[in-house]
Formats: sequence, structure tokens, C-alpha cells
Amino acid sequence: MSYFDGKLKLIVASASGVEAVTKRELTDMGYEVGGAYYGRIPFEGNFRDLAKVNVSLRTANRVFVELFSFHAETFDELYDGISLFKFENLCSRDARIVVNAKSISSKLFALSSIQSICKKAIVTRLCDRYALPFLNETGATYAFEIFIDNDEVKVLLDTSGWGLHKRGYRNFVGEAPIRETLAASIINLSVWNKERALIDPFCGSGTIPIESALIATNTAPGINRAFAFEEFNGVNKKIIEEVREEARANINKDIKLRINAFDINPKTIKIAQKHAQNAGVSDYIHFQTADMRDLSSRYQYGVIITNPPYGERLMKENELRTLYRDFGKVFRSLNDWSAYVITSYPDFERCFGRKADKTRKLYNSELECVLYRYLGAKPPKKKE
Repeated sequence: MSYFDGKLKLIVASASGVEAVTKRELTDMGYEVGGAYYGRIPFEGNFRDLAKVNVSLRTANRVFVELFSFHAETFDELYDGISLFKFENLCSRDARIVVNAKSISSKLFALSSIQSICKKAIVTRLCDRYALPFLNETGATYAFEIFIDNDEVKVLLDTSGWGLHKRGYRNFVGEAPIRETLAASIINLSVWNKERALIDPFCGSGTIPIESALIATNTAPGINRAFAFEEFNGVNKKIIEEVREEARANINKDIKLRINAFDINPKTIKIAQKHAQNAGVSDYIHFQTADMRDLSSRYQYGVIITNPPYGERLMKENELRTLYRDFGKVFRSLNDWSAYVITSYPDFERCFGRKADKTRKLYNSELECVLYRYLGAKPPKKKE
């Protein structure tokens, strides 16, 4: 019997500021979830659920299985506690063991020591049970996270492998890219839906318009990528393929969208078009080389969602201020539009010429940013 044949305690990790968005995703998928703690959202499921959330979640960073927990205040207690778990029921005899550690308000806080001691305990256990002189670690990777909080040790297994922002469609990365998971989070936080026009005037490598098209067509973001759990010992690969086929069957291709992606750099536009082709959504996005200052639209009630240039690495201070000032003028010329702008530039509102209706602190990788929300008028309700 495989370890993954029974009930599992699953934990979805999301970035700071988007936990509520990820929680709503899980709730919409039918899961009863607990409260987020340090960006971790727990719920119970089985192996099919593990596969489904990896393939389908748009805003999460990773999916873990919590294996076991125990109390430890010394390195001896840590080693002994790790050694008690039957890793041989989980890992193959040639498993590659990777250990990462996090510690909060605990007596054990030296992360490198925690990692080396836990890896030694796991490897020693596997060698003893498999009667091996050493573990050659040429097989599947099992990445464990040791999370110590107030001396309580939780041992988690990363099932995702590469972070879930790695959808597989982005081959080329331009300057200051926005993570796919963050782009999806901002879209889900916005008022945009498939009935409204969307413009990204600084589209870069195309992440925001592509994620918008994936959402509108109900295309699962992880449908074309591999996950660490697929190589785990004893997993049912038939279930994995069934989950992928179900996700493919749920794609809505018969849809018309008004998604426009602009950038002043023609090379960047070509890269964005290639990424849209890779994602299978190029038919739903209009790409065009254009200066933001020339932006206009015949549509009402549209939404701008964008990650404009920011920081001295990309532009000089005076150029940035002028860009944001002109951007504000263009936005005010659009009839009843809304805008969602993410930037790390602290003086954005003053340059843009209007105080945001609402702000939200978000992180693009490790960079602290602010999402500025400007709400336009609501579109009239359609007559039934």
C-alpha cells in the first residue's frame, strides 16, 4: 500500500497578502479549509485532491503534505523525532533527499544545523531499512520542509517541485517581471470579468494578459507542467492523467474576449506573443507595439491591470515621475474605467495625480510593492 492511498493532510502555501485569494480558490473548488497561518492553509484530502490543487490553483506557491509533528527543544530530540517516522514507506531506495528549515520563536533556530541533522536522520533511517551502506540519491527528489514553531516541529513534504508560478509558458523573462501567481491574484482581486475589456499598457513578457485569458477560458494553469509528486514511490499515475484530462475537458474555448496587451518595445511584444502561444491563449489577446501615452478605447467600463516600470534599475527618477504623470492623464481620459497598478515606487499616487480608492501591500518575489485600486463606474446590469 502506498503512503498516498489514504487521507492526507494537505497544506497550501501562498504569498503574503494573497492568502484570502488562495483560500477563496480552495473554497470554490469545494474544500473545507482552515485559517491561514504564516501563509499556510490546511485542509484534508486524498491523492486525487493533491493532484487537482497542484494542477488547478492559480495563486498558490506550493502544495505540501504534512507528514507528522512532535515537540523538540534540543538537537537530540529533533534527531530522535525525525528517526521515528517510517520514511521507507514513502521514499524509494535511491531517493534524493533535500531538507529546508524554518524556525519561529523556538529554541532550535540555526537553520543550517536543523537541515543537516534532519537529513542525516532521514538518510540513516532509509539506509537501515533498505540495508544500504549509503544512499546514492539518484532517484526522485523528496524535498522536506522542517517547520518549527514554538518548539513544535512539523515535517512537510513538498509535492509541487518547481513553484506553482512556473506554468511552463514563459521561456523568456524581461526586466522586472511579475510572477504568474501574483498576476493571477491581482486579476482575482480586481473587478474585471470576461464581459469587460482589459488593457495592460506595460505588458512586458505578457503575464497579466495571459493569466487573464487562462482565467476567462477556465484553463488550469498547471495543465502542461510536471510536478515532483509524479515521481514519488507508489503513486497512481492513472489518477494524475485523469486529473489532467478533466482539466482539459473544462476549458471553454468558445469565448470572445477583449484583452489588449501593449508595450513600447517591439521585441518585448514578440516575446509576449510567443508566451501566449505557449499557453494556448494567443487567439484571445490582441498584442500591439504602442506607447502608453497613445492609449485609447472605444469601450466603457473596462479595466487596466498593469505592472509598470519602477525602480532606478529600469528608469531614472525624473523619467519615472513623468511616465506616471502621463499614465494618470491617460487613465482619466478613459470613460468609466477602473485601474489596478502594482509598483514599489513610493510616490506613485502623487505622480499619478489621484489618491487610490484602496491599497494593498503585496510582494513580487521578495520586493515589497503596493497594489493601487482606482474604481470606475459599474457597468449597467443586462436586461433579462
